[in-house]
Amino acid sequence: MNELSKAKMKKTALALAAIGVLFPALPAWAAAVPPGVELAAKQEIVRNNGSEPASLDPHKVESDVEFNIISDFFEGLVSVDNDGSVRPRLAASWENSNNTVWTFHLRPGLTWSNGDPLTADDVVFSWRRLVDPHTASPYESYLGNMHVANAREIIDGKQPPDALGVKALDARTVQVTLTQPTAYFLQMLAHPSLMPIEQKAVEQFKEKWTQPGNMVTSGAYTLGDWVVNERLVGVRNPRYWDNAHTVINKVTYLTIGSETADVNRYKTGEIDVTYTLPQTLFASLQKELGNQVHVSPKLATYYYQFNTLKAPFNDPRVRQALNLGLDKDIIASKVLGMGQIPAWLIGQEKIGGVTLQKPDYAAWPREKRLAEAKKLLAAAGFGPDHPLVFSLLYNTSESHQRIAIAASSMWKKNLGVEAKLQNQEWKTMLDTMHHGNFDLVRYAWVADYDDDSTFLNNFRTGDSENTSHYANPVFDEALKNAAQAATVAERGKYYQQAEDVLAKDVPAIAVYHYVGTKLVKPYIGGFSMSPLDFFYTKDLYVIQH
Repeated sequence: MNELSKAKMKKTALALAAIGVLFPALPAWAAAVPPGVELAAKQEIVRNNGSEPASLDPHKVESDVEFNIISDFFEGLVSVDNDGSVRPRLAASWENSNNTVWTFHLRPGLTWSNGDPLTADDVVFSWRRLVDPHTASPYESYLGNMHVANAREIIDGKQPPDALGVKALDARTVQVTLTQPTAYFLQMLAHPSLMPIEQKAVEQFKEKWTQPGNMVTSGAYTLGDWVVNERLVGVRNPRYWDNAHTVINKVTYLTIGSETADVNRYKTGEIDVTYTLPQTLFASLQKELGNQVHVSPKLATYYYQFNTLKAPFNDPRVRQALNLGLDKDIIASKVLGMGQIPAWLIGQEKIGGVTLQKPDYAAWPREKRLAEAKKLLAAAGFGPDHPLVFSLLYNTSESHQRIAIAASSMWKKNLGVEAKLQNQEWKTMLDTMHHGNFDLVRYAWVADYDDDSTFLNNFRTGDSENTSHYANPVFDEALKNAAQAATVAERGKYYQQAEDVLAKDVPAIAVYHYVGTKLVKPYIGGFSMSPLDFFYTKDLYVIQH
């Protein structure tokens, strides 16, 4: 999903799971109001969500714009706390055999928001739908990357969806079969694309099942109203299994793309939590609003992705030249200046218990990088008499525009290259990107779980998120070996190999590693950002003010 290091999963939980012991039902992750705190009579919040969601179908989307809402409306079998602990959600407990056959036991009495029973069959239907090529999900490859049996064969059209290694043993028991142990399986399981949806609602309403009046949910909220390009409203779901620990009754998600407008409406009291902060106002907002400015670690990388099927970007010399010709330290410290780190890896330097090394050229003096970039461009046939000209596509945002202007200016000054800027609304840009109608496109990836594979899989041959169409068998083999590694150290060795290949081939230019920034009203209790860049509305409460 589209930030520096996330805490590891608790060792005791993994140890119990590894030997096939039932995992006990720990306390639910929900709103925890401290003693003595007086709650406001009106428990409603407004949060800006940045853009109009492309869909609310968990199998049709790929970014935080959609997953922020979906994570409030639906539940997965498990969730992962901010400290990395795996928590039971729809599944009350689980056990496994040899880390390849996992059995999950659903909570008794689970229902959908319409009162229908939520059963193991809904989980099986949802996972099959995710990998079904007819669904065309951006996350189609996710179960294959988890090594769920037959997932990749189904995606490739070699097996039917019902061959997927997930089955309902009875109404409350789901069994998942893997082709090999996957160390980060439980963390991957928490992703919104694996949250079950109701089969009956999908079959009854087809493509309109996510519309108000049709949508059936399993989470703390359900869809109340949806005004396109204005707002989307979630109302409390009284049939939610943990409703007793939910406090907020209504949440409104706004679709304000302008960061300045976001801040202005926050200041007037119309918004309780902003989507992000404009870099130009960061210092002044810290001075003015103090601890209302929240800055947090974020496992995410901002990058410019090439269309490697399109000349001249099918030539790695051209891609590397643009990578070396970008002054990333200036972008991170001057254009942004909120703690972002210049990026020379697609993944993170520290993630999942491993530390990865940047390529040698990251330590070169700027003059040496620029000299090498010019040499590579010349070897590829570009120079003063034949300058490289291309389009740089980004989605509408003040920050993306400022970074794109800075990048194009750097390339022009440093290399004599002309980048023509093109912006589109979020949904339009995604469609353009997936159809391959671009030269270079702004993108970013927020980790789906605490392991470098969440970033690297996007460049694996045939992956549904590989919109750069990059392919390198050496890279693919390194990922395969990492997934089979018996230890964290061994896994790190293979991830280093994979990152080294990307640093040489440059299917995408890593620009910077994120930090999370938001404005949060002082009367909003329970707020805490995950390193994966999300927070649940059900964890919040409004303090009397």
